[in-house]
This record gives sequence, structure tokens and C-alpha cells, in this order.
Amino acid sequence: MARTIQSLERAAAVLRLLAGGERRLGLSEIASALDLAKGTAHGLLRTLQQEGFVEQEPVTGRYQLGAELLRLGNSYLDVHELRSRALVWTDDLARSSGESVYLGVLHQQGVLIVHHVFRPDDSRQVLEVGAMQPLHSTALGKVLCAYDPVALSEALDGEQPAFTDRTATEPEQFETLLETVRARGWAADVEETWDGLASVAAPIHDRRRMPVGAVGITGAVERVCEGGELLPRLVAAVRDTARAVSRDLGAQRFPAPGTQRF
Repeated sequence: MARTIQSLERAAAVLRLLAGGERRLGLSEIASALDLAKGTAHGLLRTLQQEGFVEQEPVTGRYQLGAELLRLGNSYLDVHELRSRALVWTDDLARSSGESVYLGVLHQQGVLIVHHVFRPDDSRQVLEVGAMQPLHSTALGKVLCAYDPVALSEALDGEQPAFTDRTATEPEQFETLLETVRARGWAADVEETWDGLASVAAPIHDRRRMPVGAVGITGAVERVCEGGELLPRLVAAVRDTARAVSRDLGAQRFPAPGTQRF
């Protein structure tokens, strides 16, 4: 097995630490959190700062992530085939549904949002590209778990906290939900992750008919549901979008509802 480079591992740990916090961190806090000597931590931070991956606040001396990471992240998204193939279709879905559209992929026991189209109104919204969503409660996550054995394994191995009183937290309950997803070809999240919000998502497949991501919409329950159920027209719109993106990725056929891919 190839040996890893300790300094690179430590630098990656620093970036993850700064990415996971909601505030800037000082040298002592970073060194303590990563169990590093202050001198070692300072050397790592100084190098990362020179490369633009970390910035230091002049007044407090605290550190935060730098703009270079955003540039690299955008470069990744620009060359990400799934995202590039989905751009036009997700814009159309946002216009036709009137709701926010999200494109997600499996990443580190969660759903990484790689594309987000704002709800087409004048409301103030926050771009969520790069955000992580849970696998076990969101529509995007349940779609990935239903069709991707790796996603299912990571969901079952990780924590399944209850975000609302509707969240499924028991493995047996979760498996039952996934059977429903496979049976109908789409997943729902009606106030299972966020109070007052509902989502619907469908799987995207590549030319090998393998699941590579999921696309979905999220909106206020009173807009996207009727009698506690998602509006059929929105479900159909999401499924049509997923199939359109799949076709652009080379998928010629789609798993029939009820088909388990693993």
C-alpha cells in the first residue's frame, strides 16, 4: 500500500475543520482540535494562506477558508458532467414548478448539492451549492439509498437523527420507505427534514443504467402538497426532468418501478 504524506493529511484536516465551523478559529483552537503542536499548525496555516486556501482576519488573527477554494470548487462543478448535462433541464423544472430545484450526489455519508436553481420569484434565497443534506430523511437522499447500495450502506452505518416527529430513524422503517421509493420510482420528504417544507426527487442514471445522482424540488407544504400528498403534476415534472438528464448522460432505458438495482 502506498504511503500517505502526513503534511497533506494535516492540511486537509485543517481545511475540513475550518469548513465545519460557523465561526473563525484561532491558532490555539486549531492546534488543540487537531492535536498538533502550535508551531506545526502555524506552518500549515501559513502555507495554506500563501496558496489562498486560508485567510486570516487582520484584527483578531483568526482563520477562515479562503477564496481559492471557491474557485477550485466552481471549476469542479463546471467540469462535472452530471451538473453540466442538467443545467438546462433544472432551469426548466424551476420555471414549470415554481419551486427551488436541487441536484445531489452521494458524498461522505450524505447528499452533496452540486447545483441549485432558485425558486423563480422575488423572495430572498441563499445558494446551497456545496451544502450537505442527510441521506435518511431527504427526498434526494432516499432516492440515492433506494438505487445505490453504497448510499444505503452509508445511511445505515451513520447516525439517523430525528429532525422532526416525522423522521424515520429505525432501520426497518427506513427500509420500508425505500421499498416504496423503488415501487413508484420517486421519493418524498414531507416535513421529515424541515418543518413546513416538502420535497420530491427522482433518480438520474448513466449509460450503464447506474444511479449517479438525484434531482428534486423543495417548497412550502401548502404550495407543493394537497391533503398531505405531493401534487401529481410536480411529481411528474421531477420524474420527466430526471429522465431527460439520464438520456443526456446516455441512458437508453430506465429501471421499471419496483425494480431493485442491487
